[in-house]
Amino acid sequence: MKYENWISYRYLTEKKGRFLSFLNFISIAGVAIGVMALIVVTAVMTGFGNNLREKIIGTTPHIMIEKETGVQDYTQVQEKINAIEGVVASAAYIQGNIFLENTGQAMGVAIRGIIPAEEKHITKVDQYLVKGGMEDLKGDGVIVGKELARYFGYTLGDTITLISPGSGIAGQGWRYSLTIVGIFSTGMVDYDMNLVLVSLPKAQEIFNMSEDTSTGIGVKVVNPDQVKEVKKQLYAVLGYGFLIRSWIDMNRNLFEALFLEKWGLFLILTLMILVASFNIISTLIVTVTSKIHDIGILQSIGVSKKSIRKIFTNQGVFIGFMGIALGVVSGVGICYVLGNYIQVPKEIYSIDHVPVDLQMFDMCMIVGAAMIISYLATIYPAAKAANLQPVEALRYE
Repeated sequence: MKYENWISYRYLTEKKGRFLSFLNFISIAGVAIGVMALIVVTAVMTGFGNNLREKIIGTTPHIMIEKETGVQDYTQVQEKINAIEGVVASAAYIQGNIFLENTGQAMGVAIRGIIPAEEKHITKVDQYLVKGGMEDLKGDGVIVGKELARYFGYTLGDTITLISPGSGIAGQGWRYSLTIVGIFSTGMVDYDMNLVLVSLPKAQEIFNMSEDTSTGIGVKVVNPDQVKEVKKQLYAVLGYGFLIRSWIDMNRNLFEALFLEKWGLFLILTLMILVASFNIISTLIVTVTSKIHDIGILQSIGVSKKSIRKIFTNQGVFIGFMGIALGVVSGVGICYVLGNYIQVPKEIYSIDHVPVDLQMFDMCMIVGAAMIISYLATIYPAAKAANLQPVEALRYE
C-alpha cells in the first residue's frame, strides 16, 4: 500500500477524533442514501414503463398496415409481408366504431374483427382471456373486456346488442344480437372498457365489406424495438399507398412522457448526491484544519504537494466509494423486497407486486455520477492542504 493511501485510511478510521468520525459517517450516509434512492426510483420507473410497454404490445400488433379504402385481397398482401426479413407473422383485421345498446341506452365502443387462429400469433389477446376461449369466437360470438362486463353485469352466455349506424336501411339490418363467449382483461382500463372482439366474417357483415377485404393487417416482428427498419422494407414492398404505423408511432407521446419523467427524477435525485457531496467538502476541510501540524511535518521531511493533495483526495474518494457501495447494496436489497414482497392493488395495475427492472446501464450511470461528484468534492480541500506552507503549519506548535 502506498503511504498516501495508508495515511488517508488512518485519517478516515482513527478513533481519537470522535467528531471527525461522526462527520465521516454523515458524509458516507448522505452519499449512500442518495445512491439508494436513485437506484430504487429508477428501477421502479423502468419496471412500470416496461410493464406498460408489454401490455400495449400485447393488445396491438407491432405494426399496423391500413388503407383508406380497405385492404383488398388481404391474403395476397399477407404473403408479401410474411416474406420480409424480420417479420414473424401477420393477421388481417377489421376495426371500427359501433354502438352498444343496454337497457335503452347506447354507448360507443370499438369493435375489432379478427381471425382467432392468426391473431394469437401477433398479439397476446388469447393470454388475456379470463373466461371463455378464442376458439369460441365464431358466428355470432363476441368477446368483451372485463371492465365492460363489470359495468353492465355481463357474464358468459349473455346477449348484447350492437348497433351499426351506417349499415342497411333504417330499421333493417343494423342491429346485431351477439352472445358473449369470452371475457378478457389486459389491465388497461381503456381497452377493457371500450373494445369488443368479433370474428372477421362477422365484422365484414357489420361494416358491409366483401369477404376478401379488411381494414388492415397487423404484423409481428422479431424485435419490437427495430420496427423502424421493418417499416422501410414494408414501404419498399407494398408502396406508399398504405398507411404503416408502428406501436412506437401510436404511443410516442406516452413513452416520451415516461422517458422525460424517469430522467427528470434521475436529475432531481442526483442533486441529492450533490448536496451530500457538500458533507464531503466540510469533512475534508475540518480534517485539513485539524491536521495542519501533520501536514507541516510531512512537508518538512520532503513530501511533495502532489502527495499531500493525493492524501486528502483519496480520503474523499474513500468516503464516496463506501457511500456508493452501501447505497448500491441497500438499493438492490430494497428493489428485491419491492419486487417480491410488496403487493399493489391488482384491480388497478393488473399485477400483484411492484414491477422492478434494475438495468445495468442505469446502475452504471448512477455509480458513475456519484463517483464524479465525490471526486469533484475533494478538489478544493485537497488543494488547500497542498498549498499550506510548512512554516505556517508549524508556527503555533
